[in-house]
Amino acid sequence: MIKTTILTILLMGSCLFNFSLAQNQKTKKLKVETINFGSCNKHDLPQPLWNPILRDSPDVWIWLGDNIYGDTHDMVLLESKYDVQSSIPEYQKLKESSHIIGVWDDHDYGINDGGVHYMQKKESQKIMLDFLGEPSTSPRRNQEGVYASYDYGIGENKIKVILLDTRYHRDTLLKEDKMYIPNEEGSLLGDAQWSWLENELKTSDAAVHLIAGGIQFIPTEHPFEKWENFPKERQRLLNLIASSKTKNPVLLSGDRHIAEVSLLKDARFPAGLYEITSSGLTHTWKEYREE
Repeated sequence: MIKTTILTILLMGSCLFNFSLAQNQKTKKLKVETINFGSCNKHDLPQPLWNPILRDSPDVWIWLGDNIYGDTHDMVLLESKYDVQSSIPEYQKLKESSHIIGVWDDHDYGINDGGVHYMQKKESQKIMLDFLGEPSTSPRRNQEGVYASYDYGIGENKIKVILLDTRYHRDTLLKEDKMYIPNEEGSLLGDAQWSWLENELKTSDAAVHLIAGGIQFIPTEHPFEKWENFPKERQRLLNLIASSKTKNPVLLSGDRHIAEVSLLKDARFPAGLYEITSSGLTHTWKEYREE
């Protein structure tokens, strides 16, 4: 069953589970058969993909960032853009039928390629969590950053979804000739999120782990935003996944306005570590067709 689940992820860009699962929050139990995910959704463009997504009848929808295009220091304007997204009839239907979870990337964070120095990040976090319908008692309401985890199922059918925040604590990107270059000493997640993540992986008894974030984990070749811009952080993450003996890890990402499946095979991952990039929901990147 687990092998079938991972194969379905790779082939369909969604996670199809043929068994009953339960959300880890005590207040809500959720039978799960399908998890879908996506990113890069311009709130003011046509959104034709919600209807096929609704036909999938996903029990869980995972936002992978750029859930709207805020790009502002004006929090009233940012909130109004989320309101536009929330008012779209097809998305309202999804909210009624699916459990919505998610993390942000830069445009919904509030500034293109933004990081630790974005001055409105606390206010933006509240607005984003309001959009997701995050309970007032959620730890995400009090922590610095929107990282979170969700457990579904029990025993050999248990799945953990981990959402990483690569904005709130991310140090400055370094640039040369208008392209990003490695920041060898910078932090991507920050100390608190790293400690949390280490605990999540080392104490997990899940049979499958979906580790999701806004930017790509595995690719190293392109000059845009990616984990490789902070190479020590990338190696730390990969080493942590391996040393924690994380069962059946699959990485999920957005951001690029292209769809991509990446594979990393090395001594740490002899069977291979897969990443699925699902982007974008309303628009695609046409300039680099060779990708």
